[in-house]
Amino acid sequence: MMRQTPPRAVEIVHLGLGAFFRAHGAIYIEDAAPTGWGILGVSLQSPAMHDRLAPQGGAYTALEIGPDGETARRVEVVQRVLVARHDPMAVLTAMAGPAVKIVTLTVTEKGYCHDPATGRLNPLHPDILHDLGADLPLSAPGYLVRALSLRRAAGTAPFTVLSCDNLPGNGRLVRRVVLDLAARIDPALADWIADTARFPSCMVDRIVPATNEGDIARVTALTGFHDAAPVVHEPFRQWVIEDDFVGSTRPDLARAGVQMVRDVTPFEEMKLRMLNGTHSALAYVGYLAGFETVADAATTPVMAAYLRHLWRHEIIPTLTAPPGVDLHAYADALFARYANPSIRHRTWQIAMDGSQKLPQRLLGTIAANINARRPCPGLMLAVAAWMIYASGTGLDGAAIDVRDPMASQLRACATTSDPVAAVLGLGAVFPEALAVRIAPGVQAAYAALKSKGALGAVRGMA
Repeated sequence: MMRQTPPRAVEIVHLGLGAFFRAHGAIYIEDAAPTGWGILGVSLQSPAMHDRLAPQGGAYTALEIGPDGETARRVEVVQRVLVARHDPMAVLTAMAGPAVKIVTLTVTEKGYCHDPATGRLNPLHPDILHDLGADLPLSAPGYLVRALSLRRAAGTAPFTVLSCDNLPGNGRLVRRVVLDLAARIDPALADWIADTARFPSCMVDRIVPATNEGDIARVTALTGFHDAAPVVHEPFRQWVIEDDFVGSTRPDLARAGVQMVRDVTPFEEMKLRMLNGTHSALAYVGYLAGFETVADAATTPVMAAYLRHLWRHEIIPTLTAPPGVDLHAYADALFARYANPSIRHRTWQIAMDGSQKLPQRLLGTIAANINARRPCPGLMLAVAAWMIYASGTGLDGAAIDVRDPMASQLRACATTSDPVAAVLGLGAVFPEALAVRIAPGVQAAYAALKSKGALGAVRGMA
């Protein structure tokens, strides 16, 4: 499978070229700009994506899987891929080039090297410690700061930084960590970035399960071409972006269906709490109950009732609906998406990096309920299920392959006399005041999971 259309000028650099961006943002950008606005993808660590895409000239297949069947689309907006660990200077040179107007990111929560409880840069993160003393960075914030420094030195305008990760106020978060890092390197650089760069927040939504060998075989059968790097996604997609770009320079994203707004906050809170929050609840409770995929869990009556309880009684009451949105109808649409049996979104995949996800996906909703004196046993159950999952041992005694930057600390907490108190004492995840207030509810949920099992604990909420 090779490129069929003429090459595009690279005007966007994307850090973290994984499946989600290729199934979401890249497609929007290609639809918005039939010519121009080519993307240079950067893998920050692994060469795997480069090795799969380079022989294909950056082209790949996006396979949409819906109730009515499968549709394959060739995507050619990615022009080439660099591997940062192999050639960091090439990445910085590309980002510093005046033709690049936007740098987008999908580096996951942990890629921002921040403290999830405070939203500030973690200056003790190993990659940040390296970046403070080296011109060639390792971290995503390091690449942003060093590239902006090169542009400032050359008299080039800054680029717009557009985070596409599932984080509340993702633009404000990346701005904070960039300015925190820049101030430690060169305070004058931090002032220049603060004055001239732009960091719009956005909300992204599309379910994109991890690609497996079966997906590659299906794409080959559909298209007649072997594609080493296809992506699989559901039909639904949504992208809401604050319209705040350096020099107002960007593709015509509205043409592709992107909602350009003044303030993305109502949209991102709706999505983070209603979709990502229930996804995490399904991941931890569902995994402990033995469900492999979201669809398996969501279509089991007791778990379906759990989902609807979360939306109706514990999540929707904390939200202000975005303009023109019916939150209960949105919940119904989410359930239909979860129940799509063709999308095999594994609970284990969603469960990764929980220490970084919980503050955004669950703890903010819990805090809002507590402040309103509203009970939230379903959310407490999700937090307790995460604690058991993160201990590395399931309710059945089987080992769990926990992928989390705090995995060793979480395992250590599980060996204490009071695992719940130990985990709640992790200040990088739980703000101290909130930890004190949720302790009784999480302790009760934890005990219920241990004594009744996952499905028994869910039934016990009724």
